[in-house]
Amino acid sequence: MQKSFQPGQPVIGRVSKHSPQPGPRARDISPASRGDNYTYDVPKFWRVVEQVDARHVRVRTRRGKQRIVPANGIELRKARWWERVIYRARFPEL
Repeated sequence: MQKSFQPGQPVIGRVSKHSPQPGPRARDISPASRGDNYTYDVPKFWRVVEQVDARHVRVRTRRGKQRIVPANGIELRKARWWERVIYRARFPEL
């Protein structure tokens, strides 16, 4: 099943990170097998710029950075209506 995204649509991505101290928005925190580091996921709030092809989407951050991410990966999904209301300040402007 292919996901389709429209330009301007708010989406939420999930980025995996590794560090010795997780930040306040970290989710699914787990310690590394050896060492003092942690692995965790951080939600990212993006807006769709364009659908590059059937498998990739170009998204924009609040600060204007653009990334190309897989459209059918588990790390990208459409924002639900209540997330658009609660997190409206985190999504980039149109």
